[in-house]
Amino acid sequence: MISQSIGAVAQVILRVIIKILVFLRINPNHLTFLGFVMSIVTAYTFARGRFTTAGVILIIAGLFDMVDGMVARNTNSATPFGAFFDSVMDRYSDLIMYLGLIIWYGQQDRMTYVVLVGVVMMGSVMTSYTRARAESLIPQCKVGFLERPERIVLLIIGSFYYMDPIVWVIAVLSNWTVVHRILYTRARMMGRPAWVLAHQKQEEKEGESRQETGDRKLEPGERVSAERTSPDYS
Repeated sequence: MISQSIGAVAQVILRVIIKILVFLRINPNHLTFLGFVMSIVTAYTFARGRFTTAGVILIIAGLFDMVDGMVARNTNSATPFGAFFDSVMDRYSDLIMYLGLIIWYGQQDRMTYVVLVGVVMMGSVMTSYTRARAESLIPQCKVGFLERPERIVLLIIGSFYYMDPIVWVIAVLSNWTVVHRILYTRARMMGRPAWVLAHQKQEEKEGESRQETGDRKLEPGERVSAERTSPDYS
C-alpha cells in the first residue's frame, strides 16, 4: 500500500516535470546530453570518494534519462537519430561513471577492485552490444536480468550504503546477461529447444511485427511518433 502511494506520487511529479519541459519546448537531445554531463559529475564525485553525493547526482542523471524519450513522444519529435544519440550517450555515461570508481579504488591501492570494475565495464558494454548484434539476426533479444536500469539502481544503492559488494554483483550478473543472450540467440537461430527460449514469447511477437511494418525508409522530414525510435540497447 505504501509503495503504491509512493509510486503514484512519483508518477504525478514525473508528469508535471514532463509538462513543464514540453511547454518550454526543450529539445529531447539536449536532455540526453544533460544526463551525460551529470554522469561526468557523478564520476568526479566517485573519484573523490563522495559516494552519497554521487548517489544523489546519479538519481538526477537517471531522471534526465527517463524524461528525454517521454518529452520526445509528447512533442512528436522522436527521430531515429534521437534513439541513436541516446544509446551512444548511455554507453559513454556508463563507462565514465565506472572510470570514476576505478580512480577511487586505484587511489586506495585496491587493485582487486580496479580489475573488478574493469570487468563491470566489459559486461556493461557487451550487454548492449550482444543485444544489438543479436537483433540483426533474430527479431528480439531482450533477455537477461541485468540491463542498464538495474545497473543504475544497484549503483545508487551502493552509493548510499556500501559499494564493494555491489561491484561484485554487477560484474557477475552483467556478464551472465551477456552469456544468456549468446545462448538465447544460438537457440533461436538453430531452432533447438532450450531453457533460454522460455523468455519473452510476447516480446518476440512484437519484435517480429516491428520488423514487418517498421523497417521502411522515412521520407525527408518524417518523424517517428510512436517511440523515441528503435529500442535502446541496454
